[in-house]
Amino acid sequence: MAAVCKLFRSCHLRKSLEGVRRFSSASKNVRNGASATLQAVCIAGATVTIYTLYKCQKGQSVLAAVQQKSDVKVVKLTTRERRFIRFASVEYDGQLYMTPQDFLESVVEAEPRPRLKRKLLSVEEIEDIRKTTPKLSQGSATLFRSLRDKGIISYTEYLFLLSILTKPQSGFRIAFNMFDADGNEKVDKNEFLVVRTLLAGKHKDRNSVEIKTMEKIFSHAWKGKRGMQMAEGLQNKLPIQDDYVDDEQGLQRRHIVDTTLIVHFFGQKGTDELNFEDFQKFMLYLQKEVLELEFSEFSKGLPTISEVDFAKILLRYTYLDTDEYDNYLDRLLDRIKDTRGITFEEFHVFCQFLNNLDDFNIAMRMYTLADHPISKDEFHRAVKICTGTNLSPHLVHTVFSIFDDDGDGLLSYREFIAIMKDRLHRGFKSYAKNEGWEAFKSCIKQEMKTPS
Repeated sequence: MAAVCKLFRSCHLRKSLEGVRRFSSASKNVRNGASATLQAVCIAGATVTIYTLYKCQKGQSVLAAVQQKSDVKVVKLTTRERRFIRFASVEYDGQLYMTPQDFLESVVEAEPRPRLKRKLLSVEEIEDIRKTTPKLSQGSATLFRSLRDKGIISYTEYLFLLSILTKPQSGFRIAFNMFDADGNEKVDKNEFLVVRTLLAGKHKDRNSVEIKTMEKIFSHAWKGKRGMQMAEGLQNKLPIQDDYVDDEQGLQRRHIVDTTLIVHFFGQKGTDELNFEDFQKFMLYLQKEVLELEFSEFSKGLPTISEVDFAKILLRYTYLDTDEYDNYLDRLLDRIKDTRGITFEEFHVFCQFLNNLDDFNIAMRMYTLADHPISKDEFHRAVKICTGTNLSPHLVHTVFSIFDDDGDGLLSYREFIAIMKDRLHRGFKSYAKNEGWEAFKSCIKQEMKTPS
């Protein structure tokens, strides 16, 4: 049994499932009266085998945890922590970092690019990164793509950057004010580091207004699960290196390094100050850069993407099963007659609308009162109220072609909002549910449905 469990750990689950599906497909070629029965037996047998291996592996994992020293606290990593660890390609003094390229890939790709191992950075390479980081005045919507691997991003900065991607412009000022501890309309390096450190730990006063606001702005922070105690008050400028957690994963260490973001905001000497206009510009640039990267994946250099590609972008982070996903695309193909495509400007405006999804939800509740489906004109008007921008008639027609279930020209906005929230948060809201045996069964179901 130990040998079988070792074999299971060395093989990827998806490869096993692919083998089951291929065997299922091959079984169809059997030309006798028992072919259907044989196929069912083969699938059932293979499934039971994989389940046995799964339970075996799970049991050994539990056993390994029991065999640890009693004074060692086993901490389960969050989805974001695991994703950061998977995509982080460099390491310095025991701490993991993403490069700018790693960050972009982590928000648009399912898996990190292939690599043999993480690169261990030297002191000289860290200094070279610091010297070559451009000033804030030189920022653009291609900053991260231009830097590529010439930069380092810590885990707490990863949380900060993720939060930017989902913030409406109305939330930029709130985010800036959270950093501006003394209210002088400018943020210095110390203020930024104190708030950034809060992302990694637990404030003593959980009922304070500051922390409640912080958790709304920067979601999925560590919430003190590693037992870290923070000094009270945002204005308490304790040495930052004392506030880091020396954990086993290398997400936080007790040393302090001027990351690419720190140097970009505050200069090589760390003496520059960040004003709201520059902060807002950085956030808008980052949002646009990620969207440009996502759009170009489908446009292949053309000025537009197809309506089907637009639908695929919207649905790519959702957890629809294969039949549901196909239904959305089939519905669109049946209803779109004028395939003029979607421009980047249209795509950009729609994604800005998604960042205002909570406001749109409130507006819809007030507008419909009884949760009635909404028409195209009502949808268009609600978007205008929430964002101040207009969606093109063709884009609205495309959205309704995707999400209008029965073709009556009305949209069930609750279903639309639920699916778009997964898109907005790039799957993080639902991903934690898809783990363990339930995810395993779901995966088998999807593999059996996928055509060979």
